[in-house]
Order: sequence, then C-alpha cells, then structure tokens
Amino acid sequence: MAKVTIDKACCKGCNICIAACPKDIFIHSKNRNNYGTNMPEAVNEELCGHCGMCERMCPDGAIDVIVEESL
Repeated sequence: MAKVTIDKACCKGCNICIAACPKDIFIHSKNRNNYGTNMPEAVNEELCGHCGMCERMCPDGAIDVIVEESL
C-alpha cells in the first residue's frame, strides 16, 4: 500500500500528476492550494502501483509517494 501526499504549499495545480498516473488515482478536486488554484487529490490510493511516476513528473516536487510495508 502507498500513501500519496501533495504539499499544498508547493503544488501549483498544473495537474501533470493526473495525466502521468497509469492507475488514475488522482482527481481534479475543489480544494485550493496556496496559489488559489484547484489542486489534484489522490482518491484511489489502494490502486496505486508505487511506480512514482506522479512524484517524478511533478515540476514542483509537491508529491511524495510513501510505500507502507504490510506486516
């Protein structure tokens, strides 16, 4: 399982992560970032394949994919 976090202070709402994610875990949310634009939201994290594509493609370094080890 992975936890995907988006830093509201860094995200500019470009939504590149939405296009980059092969598992479609992101949506355009109504939540606003610090720039006043709508930011993406990870809503289907259980589908995340831990590829880190969203994290690598984010031009602002606003995304962290944290892989949680199952016990």
